[in-house]
Amino acid sequence: MSIGEILAVLRRRWYVMVPLTLISLLAGAHLYRSVPVAYQSQSSVALLDSTAVAELAPAFGNPIANAGGSLVVTADVLIRTLSGTDAARDLQGIGVTDPYTVGFAANASGPMLTLTVTGTDRANVLEETNKLTAFAGETLNALQAAAEVKPAYMVQTAPVVLPQTPVPQMKSRYQQVLGVVILGTTAAFVLSFLTDSLLTAIRRRRAAGATPARGRGRRKPWGRQLDATALLSGYLGLAFFIPSNLTLPGMGGVGTPANVFALLCLFWYLAAWITGRIRPAPGTRLPRVVMCLLAFSVLGSYLANAMRGSSHKEVLAADRGLIGLLVWVSLVVLVSAGIQDRERLDVLLRRAVVMGSVVAAIGFYDFFTATNVADSISIPGLQSSVAQITTLDRGSFTRPRATTAQPLEFGGMLAILLPFAVQQALDPVRRHLRAWRRWAPVALMGGALPLTVSRTSIIGALIVVLVMVLRWKPERRWAAIGLLMGAVACFKVIIPGLIGTITALFASFVSNSDSSTQARTVKYSAIVPYLTERPLFGRGFGTFLPELFFFTDNQYMLTLAEMGLVGLLALLVLLFTGIHQGGAIRRLARTESDRELGQAFFASALVSLVIAATFDALSFPMFAGVFFLTIAAGGSYLGFIRRTEPEPATVESPCRSTSRPPTADRSRVAAR
Repeated sequence: MSIGEILAVLRRRWYVMVPLTLISLLAGAHLYRSVPVAYQSQSSVALLDSTAVAELAPAFGNPIANAGGSLVVTADVLIRTLSGTDAARDLQGIGVTDPYTVGFAANASGPMLTLTVTGTDRANVLEETNKLTAFAGETLNALQAAAEVKPAYMVQTAPVVLPQTPVPQMKSRYQQVLGVVILGTTAAFVLSFLTDSLLTAIRRRRAAGATPARGRGRRKPWGRQLDATALLSGYLGLAFFIPSNLTLPGMGGVGTPANVFALLCLFWYLAAWITGRIRPAPGTRLPRVVMCLLAFSVLGSYLANAMRGSSHKEVLAADRGLIGLLVWVSLVVLVSAGIQDRERLDVLLRRAVVMGSVVAAIGFYDFFTATNVADSISIPGLQSSVAQITTLDRGSFTRPRATTAQPLEFGGMLAILLPFAVQQALDPVRRHLRAWRRWAPVALMGGALPLTVSRTSIIGALIVVLVMVLRWKPERRWAAIGLLMGAVACFKVIIPGLIGTITALFASFVSNSDSSTQARTVKYSAIVPYLTERPLFGRGFGTFLPELFFFTDNQYMLTLAEMGLVGLLALLVLLFTGIHQGGAIRRLARTESDRELGQAFFASALVSLVIAATFDALSFPMFAGVFFLTIAAGGSYLGFIRRTEPEPATVESPCRSTSRPPTADRSRVAAR
């Protein structure tokens, strides 16, 4: 459906679009006048060390003050306690009923806390801020008393910024008004297309048998046909080339320009589907069914979060989780149901590989220059959702992240795209291209994986090698093994110490002497209380925030905490669906090229299954977007393969029918 067709529908159904839009504007104006202004007051307190901390510490001193040797740890303990449900219940008992937040003071290097209360009554907000400030000191004293700390060793709180006069917060008011206007305009948009679809169907039935209308002549520039591949290519461009830590203000990690564009693409698909211009291709239902299971688990966890006494931060995080779910649904629907032609699906995967190669090349630059390109990118209107991202080192090497938010996301994203780069390099349809054009993506992606100096990247690369290479013919297999050994030797010569550092990583992992591995495994047992408390749907998708709890560094553990056993089951079904689709394509394919493609999908899904245990994969927008895109592409390819299979023999027709259309000629996309 082209932009011109969309505008034509809205112009024809103006009597639906205009009144509903006006109603939404009037509702927004009424909301602006009727909703009271929110006021916000803040205070800051600092933690002061005990007078006797230097004497007989830490063995006989204050265990809270000496936890980790810094009062910053004590401040973190106090923040977590005040943000908990028990503290919220106690504060309600003394009259603090408005939402409040507790966190480290901005741009403060020491143990300084900022306490914030937001409400609609100016005088009441100021009073509640005073109560919250006093309660913080009482809570710290209670924690130390419970630990049997002697008074001489107790850490004290000292207000450094007294509760400020509440100031109006117009931003939240504007957000509510804008939300009503957007909701009304969206409803008008959808109803306009529904009305057009119904009236068009009625008119066609009445005009059955009439002479078809004449052609409309030359298509206008704005009437050029848009399809799902073009829109998804735009999504990939935004996802790969705008740093994933840059987001729209107030939306957190899900507010990347790529995610916002994906939501707009979902509206495009709904408009085209409602008007009958797009029908999901046969045999592509599996990814969408599995996404329904995942959506059910996310919605269940959202209700579970709403039913418990969650903090204000957790409520906002749960809302952002729903936005992230809509983005994933949009990608799966656009790929599996929106792409009607296999050639266009080939083009999409080729573009994904090329863009991933560019990101890998940026990673090479970051590694050898010990910098990060993303740090120098600033886009007006966007802000970083991750505070103080710095260049990470391991050993004597800088770990590149290119335009991703973290080296683990960089390595994981390249690992799930590498199988498709190998498949495209070996595709007979593309053999007329120069060798460097076919193998450059493989070299860039495969070479960038060791540069991250992480076990996640190496494990992903090994899985790709084992799954892809071992199924090749002996000549190709031994040539590939020799090439890999040569690449390892080149790395050892060009980058001295890199292979040794990676080997030491795995050696420390096997001997259980690695501090990062121990820190992760210790956290696994800490998930059990949260799972025991809410075993089915968890605490709420997206609510297990590191600033309130801790980093899990394991997607399965994080899913257990946020979505419970139902969410973990849905995630595993999604991952094994990707593996099944790759295996099914490989079994049903009639050409070596398609079998290689099925193996690529199999390897990519298996990589996702394994490395999800090494970091919280779906918390990173670029990795999550590529993951769901490849899962949906596997279902779409499986539908194309099944539709080209000959029909099975029957009693009435003992010979197998070959009446189905053959696989589309892909030579036309070879040079794209």
